[in-house]
Amino acid sequence: MSRNIFDIEGKVVLLTGAGGVLGRAMAQYLAAQGAKVVVTDRNKTLADASAEAIYAENGTALGLPLDALDRGSIEQALGQVEREWGGVDILINAAGGNSPKATASADMSFFDIPEEAMRFVVDLNLMGSVIPSQVIGKHMVERESGVIVNISSMNSFRPLTRIVGYSAAKAAINNFTQWLAVHLAQEYSPGVRVNAIAPGFFETTQNKFLLRQESGDLTARGQQIIDHTPAARFGDPEDLCGTLHWLVSDASRFVSGIVVPVDGGFSAFSGV
Repeated sequence: MSRNIFDIEGKVVLLTGAGGVLGRAMAQYLAAQGAKVVVTDRNKTLADASAEAIYAENGTALGLPLDALDRGSIEQALGQVEREWGGVDILINAAGGNSPKATASADMSFFDIPEEAMRFVVDLNLMGSVIPSQVIGKHMVERESGVIVNISSMNSFRPLTRIVGYSAAKAAINNFTQWLAVHLAQEYSPGVRVNAIAPGFFETTQNKFLLRQESGDLTARGQQIIDHTPAARFGDPEDLCGTLHWLVSDASRFVSGIVVPVDGGFSAFSGV
């Protein structure tokens, strides 16, 4: 085999939630590998900032506003990408996150978590991947080729304390990933693959309040996580990129319906 099966040069990648810490890192990495990257976020300023970061490194990017919960917004973005670059080869559903309002704590018992806060977190993390997969997935099926990568979490394997809505939604992402992989292959085209990455513990804007005190020191929860991570650290955003590259390239062309932990060994450690 002489060709480079990891080559993604010229591939068109659309990322939702590309304004976040992990989304931006993935977008910049893929652009550095020669992909044309459509960086989207419901906050246009964040989408533009992610695109500017890619321009600064001589990459090819298009920054677009996109609400992953709004079908019309996704269809509009897809139409612009089709006009600019012909279509989407790779969809990365990176929109997601938690909210303190949907987190059980000393100040907020599970019984008092507002219904609207729970719905927001579940919708963002589940439907925020389902709806883009419907719109972009249909486009891929028509082309008989494409890759969808969902972003799961450690919570999907074993629910963590306090973050009830986020844990439930990410567990659903694993099931959705498997279901969609089978459905698209059997009903439409085996040329469209679906997989997921389950990051371990990375410091992001959404979870920093759980991991660090205002002083920057670890919270008790943050220390527990480090103690149960054999790599003895939180993940760096770049730690996701090698696995992502494998999943979106032909190197994984016979891989579909899996969830890959990128967690420093957290999911393998029994605590003993």
